[in-house]
Amino acid sequence: MTSLESPETEVHSIANGLPPAKAAAALVLAALADWLFYDQNAGLSAVLFAFALAGVSLAANFGHVAHHRLPIAGAIVVAGLMPALEEVNAATLAFAVLALGTALALTTNPCLDSVTRGAASLVDLFLVSPFRLFRDVVSAFDLPGLARGFILWFVPLLLGTVFVLLFVAANPVLEIWISQLNPGNPAASLSLGRTLFWTLALALVWPFVHVKWRRYANVAPNGPRSSQGPAEPDHFIDLFGAGTILRSLILFNLLFAIQTILDVVYLWGNATLPAAITYASYAHRGAYPLIVTALLAAAFVLVAMRPGGPAEQSRVIRPLVYLWVGQNVLLVISAMLRLDLYVQTYLLTYWRVAAFVWMLLVAIGLILILVRIALRASNEWLVRANLSVLTIALYVCSLINFAAVIADYNVSHSREASGSGVSLDMDYLIQLGPNALPAIDQAIQLRYANPVLVSRRNSLVEQQRRQMASWRSWSFRGWRLQRFLDGQQSNVPG
Repeated sequence: MTSLESPETEVHSIANGLPPAKAAAALVLAALADWLFYDQNAGLSAVLFAFALAGVSLAANFGHVAHHRLPIAGAIVVAGLMPALEEVNAATLAFAVLALGTALALTTNPCLDSVTRGAASLVDLFLVSPFRLFRDVVSAFDLPGLARGFILWFVPLLLGTVFVLLFVAANPVLEIWISQLNPGNPAASLSLGRTLFWTLALALVWPFVHVKWRRYANVAPNGPRSSQGPAEPDHFIDLFGAGTILRSLILFNLLFAIQTILDVVYLWGNATLPAAITYASYAHRGAYPLIVTALLAAAFVLVAMRPGGPAEQSRVIRPLVYLWVGQNVLLVISAMLRLDLYVQTYLLTYWRVAAFVWMLLVAIGLILILVRIALRASNEWLVRANLSVLTIALYVCSLINFAAVIADYNVSHSREASGSGVSLDMDYLIQLGPNALPAIDQAIQLRYANPVLVSRRNSLVEQQRRQMASWRSWSFRGWRLQRFLDGQQSNVPG
């Protein structure tokens, strides 16, 4: 891949930490984001903002852009934004963000010579570079002591706040405790939400406006890489140095310990919950936010304990990492138990089964991170191990008749069968298809032979027979089901 000329004077000069023109451009983009998104539903506004961000980024860095790659980058941006134009959701936004980052790296990164470095550049752009705004602001005032103290505590306090918000979303007990603090409203004229929105918007657009990329050591042709490996940018080292990581791990372990103790008391110990909180609500609220927490924690550990990083050899940091990842494993197990309690009350669905499988994969992934750190293995080893686990999980899932499992569970745990829980959702059972027929027959016996229900059941039987009538649609699972239906033919309701 053709190398690009690196803008050394701008990228690596602290004096240019906050160029006025680029700062003004970032403020304009933040104001546009406020107008388009704050207290508004995202739609066409997301596409318009993406095009504006791409245009401002091109204008701000035009002197250091590989112009021959602009058509390819433009095509990537247009293709990435087309799904968002159709509908804005998590998947289309992910494509849009990925397209913007890829186009920026393709046109401005001088070290983009492989897929691996391209992926590393995107990780640096989206996970590390947003923090650079705060370092650049402090550097602009030429206060190195203040800048170092700010950087040492910025990551711990920022991520700690995120974890607290996730725990409050997951745990109604914590929500009650915090609401009882009632700090009042000392700054009624100041919108904290809008201030945080502007701060986040500026942090996210700043890497696109003031582009800096990680520099890599030169590699001799047909020769080994330099023993020093990739040369990381100064802002990366500052933000995730040993001092920052140590402070982060101490704070995070304390925060996670609070959540772990509450789970031990209420979830594992079955202690009496505060008034107005049921076990179903306690379980339902916590399942998914805790998984997000664990994933964010895993990302932090991977960045903090990267091979060759300043924290990997620390005898103080490594035990704290083991303790924190262990707490995250317990957190995922608690999330699975919460989901199990919720399923016991509201029965199974495909999405809840998928959530169980996903949580199990997250727990295994966390354990593999511990193994990688203990063995001092590479991130490539970690990727291979996770891909192997994912392949095995998908292979096992492909052999399981989930429709039958869900239908059998829902019938046997319904109010009609057990006397407790919720009533059967017969419409959902029918939607599961012919594989749910054994459970549907059992459900009809538990309830009553509703003519409409029996007719829909018979339609599934006919659908199954049509599938088995042709050798092209034959399957071993379908053959077993057909044998069951043939054996039950004399007992068919009607």
